[in-house]
Amino acid sequence: MERGNSKHGPRLDDEMSREVEGTVHGTAGSRVEEWRQPEPPGEDQPEPTVVPTGDTRIGVPQGMTPEEVEQRSRLGRFISLSALPGDRTALRRSAEENEAPDDVLTQLDRLPDGTEYETVSDVWAALGHPNETHRW
Repeated sequence: MERGNSKHGPRLDDEMSREVEGTVHGTAGSRVEEWRQPEPPGEDQPEPTVVPTGDTRIGVPQGMTPEEVEQRSRLGRFISLSALPGDRTALRRSAEENEAPDDVLTQLDRLPDGTEYETVSDVWAALGHPNETHRW
């Protein structure tokens, strides 16, 4: 039998294949040695009884709702940093290159012509949305 690996001997190759067998075959654990397996929770550690519902994000800036933060972030995903600072035309071109959906392009079309925007927050404010009132 011809081996494709010249760095290891057959014994080491077999040992290495046993180590990753769990990962390759999708069974629990990926190490041969038992001590490498994660330990179960201790007796004094409580089991979770309640699954959190709703929006569990923390750190929403003062003056904005979580939905506004998400919408501003979504807008920023389609505007490349290389387009800033830029005017409406440059921002729309960048959004088109980043395959922005029609609603984002429509928002950018609402921007006043002839104004240069430094940041996505500036664009967001020019569209009539609130930004955070206090920056850390």
